[in-house]
Amino acid sequence: MASYRTAPDPQQTRMPGGIPYIVGNEAAERFSFYGMRAALYLFLTEHLTALDGSLATMEPVDATIWQHNFIKASYAFPLIGAILCDWLWGKYRTILGLSLLYCVGHAVMALCDYPQITGIDPRWTLWVALALIAMGAGGIKPCVSAHVGDQFGQSNQHLISRVFAWFYFSINLGAAVSMALTPWLLTNVGPSVAFGVPGLLMALATFVFWLGRNKYVHVPPGGTGFFRETFSRRGFVAVASLLPLYALLAVFWSLFDQTTTTWVEQAKHMNRNVLGVELDPGQMQAANPILIMLLIPVFTHLIYPFAERLGSFTPLRRIGVGMLMAPASFLIVAWIQSRIDAGQTPHIGWQVVAYIVLTAAEVLVSITALEFSYMQAPPKMKSFVTGVYWLSVFLGNEAVVRVNEYIKAQAEQGESVLEGAAYFRFFAYAMAGTSLAYLVWANLYRGNSYLQGEEEVIAEAHG
Repeated sequence: MASYRTAPDPQQTRMPGGIPYIVGNEAAERFSFYGMRAALYLFLTEHLTALDGSLATMEPVDATIWQHNFIKASYAFPLIGAILCDWLWGKYRTILGLSLLYCVGHAVMALCDYPQITGIDPRWTLWVALALIAMGAGGIKPCVSAHVGDQFGQSNQHLISRVFAWFYFSINLGAAVSMALTPWLLTNVGPSVAFGVPGLLMALATFVFWLGRNKYVHVPPGGTGFFRETFSRRGFVAVASLLPLYALLAVFWSLFDQTTTTWVEQAKHMNRNVLGVELDPGQMQAANPILIMLLIPVFTHLIYPFAERLGSFTPLRRIGVGMLMAPASFLIVAWIQSRIDAGQTPHIGWQVVAYIVLTAAEVLVSITALEFSYMQAPPKMKSFVTGVYWLSVFLGNEAVVRVNEYIKAQAEQGESVLEGAAYFRFFAYAMAGTSLAYLVWANLYRGNSYLQGEEEVIAEAHG
């Protein structure tokens, strides 16, 4: 570790040399994660077997609970990974070590379709695989984004926003390809290949990350200094000030992550013929990353500069606009569902409209909040604060699980609640109320920004 640079070059004004390796690693890793996740709901509802090889698929409500529990776990482990990273291992060793665990999870996932070989019920194999993938994917998540920020110093800090945008672009490039390909592989080739291909991409991601080891700034772990920082007044204030934001963002994620479950289920009942091609319901998830890649340049080069000419378009204002937009996406899918409930077969293009609205909200909320969290974290707490940020996704998916468990419990008692379009309207109204609460919080927030390697405060951040 001593041979590696431990701080950014203060004279470096150009893009750091390690950035292409980090971005390439992220594209391959996100292919593996989103590809597996895109096929999971369809696998549970259409392909899951029993120990004897006969079909033993799940009902939609049970598959929704399983999927959101997996997503929930994937965003609980970032906090654990962040602590290991900032306290003991540093970002590079944490990412490399947990990536290997991640690869093992994918290998186990590919065995779910071979109970006659493993002799294990596929649901148990699936549970183990999802647990390993959640630990790997979740554990590295705060470290990777913080590792990006660590490469920059005072002289090239102006490039951070551009790199975070391209970092997010790489995530969605990998996601777009995998979300279009993996559901098709599941339907036309089989689960073992559909889950095996993401595993190979994860192995590639790990190799690419290792190749860049001599290019990175390796910020040493904080050791006991991490705890001194975390439990200092500065650390406590930084985290406590951000917690209300993360609690409010949880509602946004409860909407967003349902594109992998309830939106897929809705797509099954729509006309999916596009230019003579019948799309798989799971392939509709690719609309989000494709739109992200289209919208990031639009926001970066057109909307943000235009908004800045009208007035200061601060990060908190960007997030606020995105939060206000999000409910409209669920009102659109509620309208679609009302047509389905009436016996109609609306065209899938209407769901694309909902994707456009939700994706525009994601650009404003997710990219901005990720960068904002990094900048608001004191130097020895970059990964830790990012891990706390990802708990907002955990809480959002926990909310979806609780709502669906309540619906299931009521159904078992013969009661019907939040059926059809009412389900989507419920989440739209919850998001609308949350947006108003956010506007109040943003006007009260005061905080400070820090760069890695710069102990002093570099700017005051507020709405």
